Amino acid sequence: MLQLHRSTLIVSCLALLACVFLYSTLGVAKPFHMWKWTDIVSEGGTAVMAGSWVLFTLSSRPGGLVTRLLAGGLAMIMVGSFADCMDEFFAVSKAARWDHWLEMLVPLGMLVLTCGMYYWRHEQFRLNEHLQKRERLFRDHRAFDRITQLANADYLRRQIRHEQAQRPGRPCALVLLDIDSFHLINREFGQREGDRVLQAVGHMLLLNLRNDDLLCRYAGDRFALLLPDTGVAEAEAMARHLAAMVGQMRHHAKDGRVSISVRHACASADTDADVLLAELGRVLAASAQPVSSAPSVAVAGASA
Repeated sequence: MLQLHRSTLIVSCLALLACVFLYSTLGVAKPFHMWKWTDIVSEGGTAVMAGSWVLFTLSSRPGGLVTRLLAGGLAMIMVGSFADCMDEFFAVSKAARWDHWLEMLVPLGMLVLTCGMYYWRHEQFRLNEHLQKRERLFRDHRAFDRITQLANADYLRRQIRHEQAQRPGRPCALVLLDIDSFHLINREFGQREGDRVLQAVGHMLLLNLRNDDLLCRYAGDRFALLLPDTGVAEAEAMARHLAAMVGQMRHHAKDGRVSISVRHACASADTDADVLLAELGRVLAASAQPVSSAPSVAVAGASA
């Protein structure tokens, strides 16, 4: 992971070397008896700890605004504390403004770090919402699909029956989404890339769902979506939105871009689960696009 942040590490190291160069060339070395070991240990220790936190942050996070703010703030604290420590070894004229600017890096770094923690907090909220959408799956960790880590068809059937038994008369919709020409994606790019497509589509769908919705991998290239407290019209609108989001994905394989689109079918989840799924499957099969020589890029929809 550190290789992704090589430029940040290089800049930080150059900043430390620049401090050593400035103090050694523009300052006057203090005799050994004037060294204040308490200040050296505290200020030097702060610089070492801040540098360690920079490494921890960069080694555990991908690039992005939050990472830049966290690492940048810690790097400023590191350099500022290191400059304070160098003051214990070299005497600098009080008229030298650069020394004061270097020491100002500590409070400035704390401000940048605080901004990073603010955005990190919002990032964690979004991740928690994303994980909550898998809550039903976590209640029964055995009922999951190995590739997408989503609930499987058996779990979906149990949840449909659960909704019907626990909330009779309440609206509940079921949506099936099928990836167009998925067999051509497997044929052109390979099965491993096909698995990556399934994972990418699953993530995209999850990011666009509500916390109470349940997403499952029903079979093959087909996903199922159980929508509690949702009528058919609302489910149809949501299915069209999800299809549009998937259609806008830019998925890249080793041999080129993979165009992905889905079609959908939806109905009220008020009948037997097996009968309902079979009927939606027939609707999807009837709306299937003609076989072509390349993966389809159009987004089509069908409703039951």
